[in-house]
Amino acid sequence: MEYEDLSEKIIKCAMDVHTALGPGLLESAYKECLFYKLNKAGIIVEKEKLLPLTFEGINLDCGYRIDLLVENSIVLELKSVKKIEDIHLAQILTYLKLGKFKVGLLLNFNVTSLKDGIKRVVN
Repeated sequence: MEYEDLSEKIIKCAMDVHTALGPGLLESAYKECLFYKLNKAGIIVEKEKLLPLTFEGINLDCGYRIDLLVENSIVLELKSVKKIEDIHLAQILTYLKLGKFKVGLLLNFNVTSLKDGIKRVVN
């Protein structure tokens, strides 16, 4: 599945979750619901995917975990914050770089309309 098609499906599922729950919950609640919704849609998704840091040829577990990894190609970083800050963008860019992924979606569920909380990030 191409990035555009898959991104559209992810965003549709995320909007369904946001419509049902609204803003104001913890990030973990949105993550669990979106994980369920993506699975239900037949999309392969991994939750809390370990992302090691390779240093001098050795993989080190430094605590990096991707919120959701969809079809082993799109990184989803979920937030429930007042506004997206530069540090949030740096975080998803780090995940893209470390995992050698090309596309990520930064989703902030703490907004009135989810379309205002979506940031597509390309490495």
